[in-house]
Amino acid sequence: MTVRRYPVAALLVVVTVALVVVNGFAFWGDTFALWVDDAMQLSAGVTAVVCGVLAARRVRGHQRWWRTLVAIGMTGWSLGQCVWSWYQLIDGRGLPSPSLADVGYLSFPVFALAALFTLARARIRPDRERWQPAQWTAHFGIAVVLDGLVVTGSLFILTWTAALGQLVRATAPDALAWSVAIAYPLSDLVVVVVAVLLVVFDRVDRPYRANLLLLAVGIVALACSDSVFAYLVSIGAESMKPWADAGFVLGPLFIAFALLVTPSSRRREEMGQAVGVDWWQLALPYVPVTAVALLISVQLLAGAGPDAVEVIVGVLVVLLVLARQLLSLLDNRLLLRRVYEGQQQLTHQAYHDPLTGLANRALFADRLDQAVESADGQRPLVLIFVDLDDFKEVNDRFGHAGGDLLLHAVAQRLQSCVRAGDTVARLGGDEFAILLEGELDAPQAVADRIQGALRRPFAVHGTLVPIRASMGLVVPDPAEPLVTADVLLGRADTSMYAGKRLGKDTTVVYRPCQDGPPDFPSALRRADGDIPEGFGLVFQPIVRLPGETPVAVEALARWTTRDGTAVSPETFVRAAEGAGLGAELDALVLDLACREITAAGLDLTVHVNVCASRLGAAALEQSVAESLARYRLAPERLVVEITETVPVPDLTAGAAAIRRLQDLGVRVALDDFGAGYSSLTVLHALPVDLIKLDRALTTGVQPERDAALCRSLVGLCAELDLAVVAEGIETAEQAELVIRAGCTTAQGYRFGRPAPLSTLSLNGAALRS
Repeated sequence: MTVRRYPVAALLVVVTVALVVVNGFAFWGDTFALWVDDAMQLSAGVTAVVCGVLAARRVRGHQRWWRTLVAIGMTGWSLGQCVWSWYQLIDGRGLPSPSLADVGYLSFPVFALAALFTLARARIRPDRERWQPAQWTAHFGIAVVLDGLVVTGSLFILTWTAALGQLVRATAPDALAWSVAIAYPLSDLVVVVVAVLLVVFDRVDRPYRANLLLLAVGIVALACSDSVFAYLVSIGAESMKPWADAGFVLGPLFIAFALLVTPSSRRREEMGQAVGVDWWQLALPYVPVTAVALLISVQLLAGAGPDAVEVIVGVLVVLLVLARQLLSLLDNRLLLRRVYEGQQQLTHQAYHDPLTGLANRALFADRLDQAVESADGQRPLVLIFVDLDDFKEVNDRFGHAGGDLLLHAVAQRLQSCVRAGDTVARLGGDEFAILLEGELDAPQAVADRIQGALRRPFAVHGTLVPIRASMGLVVPDPAEPLVTADVLLGRADTSMYAGKRLGKDTTVVYRPCQDGPPDFPSALRRADGDIPEGFGLVFQPIVRLPGETPVAVEALARWTTRDGTAVSPETFVRAAEGAGLGAELDALVLDLACREITAAGLDLTVHVNVCASRLGAAALEQSVAESLARYRLAPERLVVEITETVPVPDLTAGAAAIRRLQDLGVRVALDDFGAGYSSLTVLHALPVDLIKLDRALTTGVQPERDAALCRSLVGLCAELDLAVVAEGIETAEQAELVIRAGCTTAQGYRFGRPAPLSTLSLNGAALRS
């Protein structure tokens, strides 16, 4: 029976109830009513048998066994009903006791009990959804026992009052008749208790829940009519209205429904979904208790108080209910403790970083607010903002799992560098913040200790990874009014980024100044086409070998901040590129180089670096032409070096741009060949005039291998009619190596360090008239 057929089943139940009610009035006489009543009982029983047989043939395993057991039990019950009807309607002598009808009727509780236990085993649960009693109560096993005893005791009192007591007290003709008489209420009591307990303590999300509920309803209906019949017999009633047999009709009908029901596919899919306990499941054990209370109240009002058995069992039931309530109170206490612990855990999760266990941004902001409010001259505070340098490379190399391991290890080291009362927080990504309060060492010493700890390599997946960090340090002035936590955090963040612009792996202490911390893009913008403050060029000679005669110089940009800090070119050039000022910087260097080489009156070629991303831009070609014209520099004395820190975006367009520069008379070089994005494909695609070999190809630790490589490249360039400059030459041995390889031009500390043209040693360089 599927869900769509439930309305049909409900309609059948309503019609059956109506027939039982109408037949109970015996409008056509008692004999006809008895015939109809017995026919309805027998029809319901046979229907249950047929449904059981048909349903059992469609299933396997436990599902077939419990249906088969119920069908056998209902077969015995139906045979008993046939015997009963024969004696009652045809023989006319009345049913003897005991009889074959008793054998049939009493066989049903036996098979029904076996079917209930088989059905319970048939409710297969996936491993991930196994029944966990602790999700209901911490003392689930004890609670089940207590509720079972409460139900059993209450039903026993009802059964004792209805029939069992009178049967026990009555004098039966013989022991066999007495045993048969008492077997009905006792067997009904056992089966009903088992059915009720299975219904109450079973999970509602099981696929065979409907089978169990319908079977339990049918069993209870049969037991109710059995109890009514036993009671009427015990009081010597001469006749029994068909109304009392309603359970004998409806019970088999509900059992037939239980045999036909099969769980839908949707129901099976929802097995893994947790479903709460219905309120009636909790209240059902106390329904029999309420019935007992009402029964005893009626007895007291009628003046026929409960007997000794009822009193004793009733007291035991009351004690069991009290024990169950005490257990519920204990469970509630445990539940409240778990709720409190859960709230504490949620609070910790809300204010701590799940990866590192450090305070998160919210908790750090709260503690910083408190520290600022309570800060005074006697309780100073220091705020340190820490950002890991080039952390993205770790994620790219080891994946995010490796990056998480590194962040956790960094957090542990940061905590080891401070006191227990200080706050270390992860603000997000690879950013950390440290709040130091109270008696402190020199703030710079604390920062140095942190940097020293972070400089020790970290083990990530069996590989030692060096890590550097840029830090911003703020020591608020107690005399400064209206300073807030947000202001301090902003200052620390600004100082940290200033450290990154200064070359990374640095600590910048915040100092108030009008122009803010060192910032090359801002300095370049403020210059508005002029030379930024602290900016200038140095030149490194390029010589002809073996005589080491200077033939050219390379212009190199330098920048020094107001406080005298020399910022590395990689740092401020990267900052300018990131701010979108790379073209302005290239134009500035080109203009200064042409100006200074012309003013010096040296008959030397000047090399100027240009980023590969601007190759083909009209602004570059315009700057070259304007600088040559402005300083009347011969085009053949200018070499534009393409630096491949980024790849050439379009090789075809880049080749066309190089040809346009060559049309101006300017030569083009490919810088740092052998490193970065340079390759033979690039060399083949771009019609450059010369290449500069990266120092990694000339200063290696294997001279013979290096010499062979250099010789191959120099020979290749000779075939392509390209000049070659060897970079990074620092020793006589390296110079000898490139000479043997056939390279006749070189550059490096061996021939002179970068310096202004006025101080540069250029022995043998010719002055122009």
